[in-house]
Amino acid sequence: MTKLTNLGSRIRKLRDRRGLTQASLAEKMAISPSYLNQIENDARPLNKRILTKLELALNIDFTDWAEDEDRRANQLRESLNDPLFRGTDIPIHELREVVSTSPRLADRFLQLFRAYQRLQVDHQTLSESIAGEERIKALHGAQFPYEEVRDFFYRRNNHIESLDHAAESLFIKQDFNVDELEQRLTDFLKQNYDIKVKLNSFEEKRSIQKQFDAENKILYVSKPSSPARRAFHIAHQIALLVFPDLIEQELQDAELVSSQAQAICRVGLANYFAGALLMPYSQFLSNAKRLRYDIGCLSGLYGTSFEQVCHRLSTMQRPGDKGVPFYFVRVDMAGNISKRQSATSFHFARLGGVCPLWNVHEAFSSPGTILRQLARMPDGKTYLCLARTVHETGTSYLHPQRKFSIGLGCEIKHASKLIYSTGLDLESTDAVEPIGVSCRVCERRDCPQRAFPPLSRRISIDENSRSAFPYSFEGSEEEGS
Repeated sequence: MTKLTNLGSRIRKLRDRRGLTQASLAEKMAISPSYLNQIENDARPLNKRILTKLELALNIDFTDWAEDEDRRANQLRESLNDPLFRGTDIPIHELREVVSTSPRLADRFLQLFRAYQRLQVDHQTLSESIAGEERIKALHGAQFPYEEVRDFFYRRNNHIESLDHAAESLFIKQDFNVDELEQRLTDFLKQNYDIKVKLNSFEEKRSIQKQFDAENKILYVSKPSSPARRAFHIAHQIALLVFPDLIEQELQDAELVSSQAQAICRVGLANYFAGALLMPYSQFLSNAKRLRYDIGCLSGLYGTSFEQVCHRLSTMQRPGDKGVPFYFVRVDMAGNISKRQSATSFHFARLGGVCPLWNVHEAFSSPGTILRQLARMPDGKTYLCLARTVHETGTSYLHPQRKFSIGLGCEIKHASKLIYSTGLDLESTDAVEPIGVSCRVCERRDCPQRAFPPLSRRISIDENSRSAFPYSFEGSEEEGS
């Protein structure tokens, strides 16, 4: 485990959040309050025995803290590699210390750097005369709150502990059954809140999937939707009705800047609860491990969709009972990302399309087939990447059917736990394909699929020679137009 620093203040803050006094925590640990006071002031070294007592008393896993520090330290190092900081070389151990000592400062720096990256993209867009000033303003107004919320879920390792436990407890307390969950959730709303669930075709409002009439206590859900989607919408409403305090507490801890981001996050947290209620943590993870993360089998077992199972798999990061850390992404045919969650360090494009070499694109040419790819990112990490198409059901012939590619993946060190690794040579470097985040930020010089030069490099043009690759830029060996 990576060595953790400045634990005292972090332990004190966590104790305060749990509503414990020094005396009460010391009693749970069977140590003296003065000893705990010394620990919280970093005046007393922590041995393995005391660390174990702290983990049990606070229900935490210090391995998680170390992994989180590593992840954010690597994000800082990646940011500092930008040409903006040319010549800056800060050792990784110093970056870990920054993250440990001032985690909020590290988060604010990363937010500022990402804002800078967006401005760089806007500048490039303006210089190419693709969009005018008003369109740029509209772009920022539409995207920034979503980015803020996505960053919140990323900081939480895509796992919201309080809502996961609440959903699991409700499932067990109400003796819900996955085989008839839609009806049981419907009965729960009627019996406890006198709310009726009615199926509605929404013929005049085809985009509506769910609508709650609070005055008349009626929850309308789309009749053409699948049972899994209807159950999800009912569970979403249960989250807002039964656990509003938990959701508001999570929003408070998120420290989101804008009211728009808070509203988006509230919906996202209710969605998280809904997925956790349809697929309760302990039961679902046990089955996932037993079935070697076979998505099709899990989908059949829980009556949920391929997309719902993939999304849920990306949240299995409960301290002390973790599953394989996955990334989850949903991409349209143009390469735009509409959903992305990750418990890994996999890098996603924040603006623009995703790497054309990633198998989420190829999935559209083989509808319904799960494609496998061993892919290496620019940071050197290799992933087992899965991709499959999904499409909307119950749509009118005259209305276009929405199609997406779902991507799910994990670092290669976990790949052997997945049934999808069967027949793959996980040790072979020849089978690994180099991919990037997006052309705008990728600095691979030998990519034949490059659509744009990287923003951080100046284009190099030699009218007397021509490269086999689309763009050449400073630092590359090949030059040409």
